[in-house]
Amino acid sequence: MQEGLKVGDKLPSFGAKDQNGNDFYIDSVLGKKVLVIYFYPKDDTPGCTKQACFLRDQYEEFKAIGAEVIGISGDSVPAHKKFASKYDLPFILLSDGDKSLRKLFGVKANLLGILPGRVTFVVDKKGIIQMVFNDMNAENHLEKTVEKVKSLI
Repeated sequence: MQEGLKVGDKLPSFGAKDQNGNDFYIDSVLGKKVLVIYFYPKDDTPGCTKQACFLRDQYEEFKAIGAEVIGISGDSVPAHKKFASKYDLPFILLSDGDKSLRKLFGVKANLLGILPGRVTFVVDKKGIIQMVFNDMNAENHLEKTVEKVKSLI
């Protein structure tokens, strides 16, 4: 059983549909930008909305320093589109309905396996994972993510 990606691992190649129904491949940004890839349980729930809006509010600063944000959950493309539109989310949301990305990253479910896990990965410009933060409390991810991204620029 795979333990999951950890600090020092090279980010694997993957692709999925974004909130607009377009194919997105990580290779299009890998090696060019610092990446914040965050897995979250569900669109439009309190913790997930708070986390997404925090990242939205940091996004211009992230972009200015050469970072990209990618959110991943099992929600459908239309659900992601609605979530992104409702909260003006400027970053990529990938649909992982078959849980293949969760499996690839080794993101486990919480709460007796019922709720999809919340894990944030920060990846440097060389494609190496520099931070893995696993905590169901969305707020705990926020400042740690910003600090790590800034340290890699």
